[in-house]
Amino acid sequence: MDADLLLFVLLVAIGGYVQTVAGFAMGMIMVAGSSALVLYPLPVTTAVISIVSLMNIALSLPGHLHRVYRRGFVLMCAGQIPMIGVGVWTLEWLDASAERVLSILLGSFILLGCASMMVKPEPRAEVSKAPAFFAAGLGGGMLGGMFSAAAPVMGWFVYRQPMMVAELRATLLACFAISTLVRTGVVGAGGGLTTEVWTLAGASIPMVLLSAFLGRRFPPPVSELGLRRIAFTLLFAMGAWILGSALLRT
Repeated sequence: MDADLLLFVLLVAIGGYVQTVAGFAMGMIMVAGSSALVLYPLPVTTAVISIVSLMNIALSLPGHLHRVYRRGFVLMCAGQIPMIGVGVWTLEWLDASAERVLSILLGSFILLGCASMMVKPEPRAEVSKAPAFFAAGLGGGMLGGMFSAAAPVMGWFVYRQPMMVAELRATLLACFAISTLVRTGVVGAGGGLTTEVWTLAGASIPMVLLSAFLGRRFPPPVSELGLRRIAFTLLFAMGAWILGSALLRT
């Protein structure tokens, strides 16, 4: 196993462990870490994240489908599905012709994503109207298409709804299942599911399963809040590094 693959698998292990214990940010950790360490091109990393996330959802969603808020699910999917293709196309175009702009967008996304996930959203008095769900899907689809991580938009929006946590989580998982399926299909249709992607995904899936087991069996000797603070500090530092490097590049 070469050094880049070893570091990538280590990022997968960290992201999977944090997600199991704290319930968030595996995709952001993988994107931020791989980009900050300059391991693999962003289109490759995001394709792997989609495949790994799909596996994670396939293990997590069964048994909870009845809790999905169907109206919100349909509206968000209607918004996100067309935008996923736009996001994937934008990523590929920027990666090929405007690398600096892509790095600035990625660094900004990580920093703003940290900010949105650190602030606990206040529940609304009543469920949002249909256009708001559709708009959340649009924003989540664009970010999901570009960075394979729609949680900062859709997660924040969904957790503002006055529903039980089990309903919120099931609805988000169902939306993410659709987005990862669509994104993987779009990338595959464009020839993006290369041997490199499948090699990284093959090395990542067992590590995700192992880190999930370790997270459940051996939780860290800190509180969930403490773990979140550590993870967000690291993510913020990586986002600032990516953004600063891009802005200072001549």
